[in-house]
Amino acid sequence: MSAQPKLELKDVTKSFGRNHVLRGVNISIEKGKSLVIIGGSGTGKSVTIKCVLGLLHPDKGSIKVDGVETAGVTGKPRDDLMKKFGMLFQGGALFDSLPIWENVGFGLMQGKGVSKEDARVVAIEKLRAVGLAPRVADMLPAELSGGMQKRVGLARAIASNPEIIFFDEPTTGLDPIMADVINDLIVETSKGLGATTLSITHDMASARKIADNIAMIHKGQIIWQGDAKDIDHSGNEYVDQFIKGSATGPIKMEI
Repeated sequence: MSAQPKLELKDVTKSFGRNHVLRGVNISIEKGKSLVIIGGSGTGKSVTIKCVLGLLHPDKGSIKVDGVETAGVTGKPRDDLMKKFGMLFQGGALFDSLPIWENVGFGLMQGKGVSKEDARVVAIEKLRAVGLAPRVADMLPAELSGGMQKRVGLARAIASNPEIIFFDEPTTGLDPIMADVINDLIVETSKGLGATTLSITHDMASARKIADNIAMIHKGQIIWQGDAKDIDHSGNEYVDQFIKGSATGPIKMEI
């Protein structure tokens, strides 16, 4: 008998007027595993994560965390559910006016009632975990490079020791070397927490590094899913075109 998935989506649909973004998404992630969803812009990657987080409500389908239905959950049950999640946002989404330690500890103070003193201690600990010195804690985001800001975002994502972490285009805007550093940190910190992770990216180097499994979404549906090591011989012409970055193939760019 297989173990209960940590996160499972079944036949999830979402439309905005006549724009059918998700057309029956099905994914399943085992506890402690990393799933990366790849796909082009506008294929439904971000909408999928927003549905899981409750930022959008799916029109149909099931979203279960630890076997419990969460689609449409509101109020305190939703607040309790959110405590299981951590999130690394694509653009960092740091608060410009707050020092780094308050950015990292924001969720602890606002969501869990942790005191400023204790939140600062945790923040410095998490900054160390992503390779940043304690002196960074009192700096402002504008004083940091893009790579350092991404590390701060990762520190914030893991600050509450979440069970599930979402990574939204974690290497966007970074040079190849810094991107690889961030990928290594994602693997190290996620595995260290025993967290289940769901990432969305178009960066195949990142996908190969951080994924146990890869799924490709195209026109709102998962068209292939398998072990990361199998991506190069998927037997799927859409996957082949995407990972090669080829203009020739079944995927046509809309101009």
